[in-house]
Amino acid sequence: MISSSFHLLGEQPSTSRQITFPSDFSFADLQELVASHFAIVDSNDVGFIHQNIELTSVNEVRAATDPVAISISGKSVRDIPGPGGLPFVGSFFEVYPDHLGNHQRLFNKYGSLFVTTNMGSRIHHTNDPRLANLFFTESPFFSKKIIPNHPIHPLGMPEAGLFFGDTDSEAWRITHKFLPPALGPKAVRHYAPAMQKTAEESFNVFDKLDQDGEAWNVFPYMMKIGSQAVGRLVFGMDFNHFASVDAPLHEFVLKLAHNVELSKRVSSFGSWYANMPFGDPKKLRDNMHEIQRMIFETSKNASTGIEDLNLQDAALQSQNLVDYCLRARDLKGNRLTWDQFVPALVVLTGAGFVTSAALLSWMIYALVTNEGVQERLLQELIDHDWDDNIQVTGDLVNELKFLNNFIKETQRTHNPSFQPARTALVDMILPGGYRLAKDSIVVADLHHIHKNPHIWDNAEKFDPDRWDTEKVKNRPAGSYQPFASGPRSCIGFNFALQEVKIVLSKLLYRYRFSLAETGTVEYNPYYLLIKPSNLYVRAERRFKWPQKTCARTDPLTD
Repeated sequence: MISSSFHLLGEQPSTSRQITFPSDFSFADLQELVASHFAIVDSNDVGFIHQNIELTSVNEVRAATDPVAISISGKSVRDIPGPGGLPFVGSFFEVYPDHLGNHQRLFNKYGSLFVTTNMGSRIHHTNDPRLANLFFTESPFFSKKIIPNHPIHPLGMPEAGLFFGDTDSEAWRITHKFLPPALGPKAVRHYAPAMQKTAEESFNVFDKLDQDGEAWNVFPYMMKIGSQAVGRLVFGMDFNHFASVDAPLHEFVLKLAHNVELSKRVSSFGSWYANMPFGDPKKLRDNMHEIQRMIFETSKNASTGIEDLNLQDAALQSQNLVDYCLRARDLKGNRLTWDQFVPALVVLTGAGFVTSAALLSWMIYALVTNEGVQERLLQELIDHDWDDNIQVTGDLVNELKFLNNFIKETQRTHNPSFQPARTALVDMILPGGYRLAKDSIVVADLHHIHKNPHIWDNAEKFDPDRWDTEKVKNRPAGSYQPFASGPRSCIGFNFALQEVKIVLSKLLYRYRFSLAETGTVEYNPYYLLIKPSNLYVRAERRFKWPQKTCARTDPLTD
């Protein structure tokens, strides 16, 4: 056995630790052992320096007479940089109201990792896909642990384990076992007719707006479509959002949408603010209780099945998610209780329709601001034998190559989700040599990862064709993850993608979209997701379509 002294480069040799290792250790073995002693996240980053000379073998380390310094990717350990800020408010005014623009400015100034302090809450941000992958991987270093300062802590719903619960909680374990089968690819396919019906129900409203020559604000109408689709998925309910042009949003949808805004406002001011007995924090708590009550009441009438089914059969045979939750049984005969699935449905419903509404809105924005895109999408529909009577399936829209590239590019340039956060479980050393303390909140800034110019050529340019290039196909891991990644990634992504493909295709075949107002399209910085607030368009009814340009390719025979 060999015993050598090691200390982190940048710290005094007096901090050295004696580490014993076998004489037949490989260099990689030594890297891994030293990393474990110093909580270095990636042992591959470990290097050894003695008297300013890099050591590249175990024998060189053994021969060192003085303590050996540990470098991290060739760097010394250091603190994570960030703006100093003001007393109490910290760097709040360096971030808000334009958090997208200001975070980009801070990335430009400090590099790929920085920390801000907002009203006492310290948040670490990265636009580095490697760090993002480390954050999202449930490991001894990081997990989704909802503690004060975590962006979703103010919502206070640990019982909704699917999104708001800690990864090591029983609530998350149970809901994560039961709910994913109901939202997997096979299960989602049988919701395609309901999605098509939702899109077609909107036609009478958009036809009337066209007849009257009226422009309309995109997001509110996309929220009507998104919530109508999710209402059918979860409860089998028709919210009657397209009974008329001015049909109001269902009360339940209004409350959920209000909750999304309240949660962002409360979390933006730090964890202390969430406990205030008045103002927005009180409104948030009261609103959440009312939403859970409404879901509980609505759920009582949503189940139509009478027999218990295993998870996979229940996913394919249930009429909606409530029906699924009441009928699904695991291999031991266990099922979800009302107290377990009702809070989870609050999250699925709210997150589901707001996210899809925001994505649909940005897709329409991309249609009306990028020349030629709308025409290419329409031509692809024509070439796949689209007409007014088509019965849309998940398989059919998945064949639309340019549509799929278009959606990827929209999610890259205008991803609705901004701040999926994780919590540091221990004190550690990150790649790059950065010190990170236990209970630190880390955020992978998806918007900035997707527009990182070190990863994407012409990152600001909207270019669906980039997805067919070898460079993008071989991009770094973690550089595109619109639904995050790892065990806590979004379980509803199959539903969301199929929904936006079907809805946009049906709308695009029937209408030609054009921008009704020029000027900068703004977003609401105090909304939990990124959505356009003032995107006004015209949707003009089509009566002529282009000719088919090619025979449809059948992937089963060609």
